[in-house]
Amino acid sequence: MKRMPTMNQAATYSATLHYLKAVKAAGTRETKAVLAKMREMPVRDAFTDNGFVREDGRMVHSMFLFEVKKPEESKYPWDYYKVLAEVPGDQAFRPLKDGGCPYVK
Repeated sequence: MKRMPTMNQAATYSATLHYLKAVKAAGTRETKAVLAKMREMPVRDAFTDNGFVREDGRMVHSMFLFEVKKPEESKYPWDYYKVLAEVPGDQAFRPLKDGGCPYVK
């Protein structure tokens, strides 16, 4: 497309890729087996290098605070952002115990 994907596009790609890897690892498309693999396997791709899928289905990963670079700070195409802070996943997302998910026992 000759343009950088949006966060939503990257997240959708990541979720699909993780699902397909879990299907391959499970050796089946059976839901329970694939979900078990998705929760067992870390999420490491272009979207995140430290994600995991919790029991409630939430994918927990670091979140970043970015600043848009000044034009003269960019060194190559799509070099638009400067990382100001990384918020670890356990701080960026509500704890599992506080979620109230009816599927979590």
